Amino acid sequence: MADVEARRGASLRHLVLVLGDQLDATASAFDGCDPAHDAIWMAEVEEEATHVWSARARIALFLSAMRHFAEARRAEGWTVHYQRLERAGAASSLADELRQSIDRLRPASLRLTAPGDHRVLTSLRATAAAAGVPLEVCADRHFYASVREFAAHARGRRQLRLEYFYREQRRRHDVLMEDGRPVGGRWNFDEDNRNAFPSSGPGEVPHSPRFAPDTVSTEVLALVRERFGAHPGSLDEFYWPVTREQARQSLRSFVQERLTDFGRWQDALWPGTTGLWHSQLSAALNLKLLHPREVVDAAQSAWREGRVPLASAEGFVRQILGWREYVRGIYWTRMPDYGESNALAAQADLPRFYWTGEAPMVCLADALEQTLRHGYAHHIQRLMVIGLYALLFGVDPRQVHAWFLAIYVDAVEWVELPNVLGMSQFADGGLMASKPYIASGQYIRRMSGGAYCGRCRFDPAVRTGPKACPYTLLYWDFLLRHETMLAANPRTALQARNISRMSDAERATIRREADICRRAQS
Repeated sequence: MADVEARRGASLRHLVLVLGDQLDATASAFDGCDPAHDAIWMAEVEEEATHVWSARARIALFLSAMRHFAEARRAEGWTVHYQRLERAGAASSLADELRQSIDRLRPASLRLTAPGDHRVLTSLRATAAAAGVPLEVCADRHFYASVREFAAHARGRRQLRLEYFYREQRRRHDVLMEDGRPVGGRWNFDEDNRNAFPSSGPGEVPHSPRFAPDTVSTEVLALVRERFGAHPGSLDEFYWPVTREQARQSLRSFVQERLTDFGRWQDALWPGTTGLWHSQLSAALNLKLLHPREVVDAAQSAWREGRVPLASAEGFVRQILGWREYVRGIYWTRMPDYGESNALAAQADLPRFYWTGEAPMVCLADALEQTLRHGYAHHIQRLMVIGLYALLFGVDPRQVHAWFLAIYVDAVEWVELPNVLGMSQFADGGLMASKPYIASGQYIRRMSGGAYCGRCRFDPAVRTGPKACPYTLLYWDFLLRHETMLAANPRTALQARNISRMSDAERATIRREADICRRAQS
């Protein structure tokens, strides 16, 4: 007790803990703090790059953005206790690094904006308690909806559907509304959006800004190459925004150059392209270099000023105001049990080519290669190419989750885990999605104008035999494995009826060839 009292009387009042995905100088942890009495604490630790085998681009983005944030706060007069990876005696975990800093700095208290990772929150709370130092966890006002507000929305609901939550959000925050009704008389414009590319392709696509590495980023890239050289991915095209001003420039560029056609092409696929008309703002948002309110306001203003069509503005707003907030609510109201979800009892190991990009199908190889090179792929590549194959293959969803968390630069657990376990892998049994997002290779052919399939040795229209597309073969095998569940769901009953007419011989052939496919790719 005496030691605790000594700390409370120390000259350092609050030690403000800033994590790598909390790079917002106006975050709630700073409320009531000032550089004269308080200090900032940040730490780079190996555990955050190795608890999942993180890709080099993801590691570099976090470290570079953190170092830039620390520099900016020092320029404002803050004392920043920043623990670098290369520091002699550096601890391997956040908990150990914080424990050492508490012993050295003797703060009266700790302050922290609520983390986005259940594991980190649990660890830091335990560390503070063991050290006898008060830890105040401040609500994260980066989001439109608090966890309590989402919990109130979810109370009594057996299934949590985006549409109902999204409409509540629109009304509550008066976004794309007029006189209490949605502008245009509709809540969504899917009928106007989500087109497939013609066989001629997307044409000229406006590029998002690319930021050449400055001195800080160059130093980080060298560190990552040396220390994490065995990790997947590449650093050859590292161009992500790492400061708030760069993030704001990226937002302006998207609204001015790509938002107009975002809605129309948001689900389209094309080989060798990165991002297409997608915003590519997710990393900046998830690091909190951008606030979702300024992103939504920018899109809404562009529509009101007549610069973008309503269908594109609404489709984009739904991603930020709706989906992003929705998955966070699911994460924090369902963890930690949600992370163990496996409603389909999937047990297969993730195919090795997810880490190398050397998949036998052209579409999957292209999406994986792009992901490993840039640390990025847009949401349809993730859901309906990469995630779809893992779902049809029957991969343990926890392995799929670990891969997605490791490989994408914008991956933080609160957003990635529900997207993968709930939306992509249907591991939560329908809490999020009303049906599994399953499709054969014909879907990919349609959404890409046949651009992949024309260069592939497989035919998406063939389900068995040497020309059978693995997506199509495994799609039919998925239907067979989960026939009872699919038949009971009104949204998949037609698919179940398609296999009810299948002969025993056809069923046996599909199952046998699917097993051969899995063994060959394991």
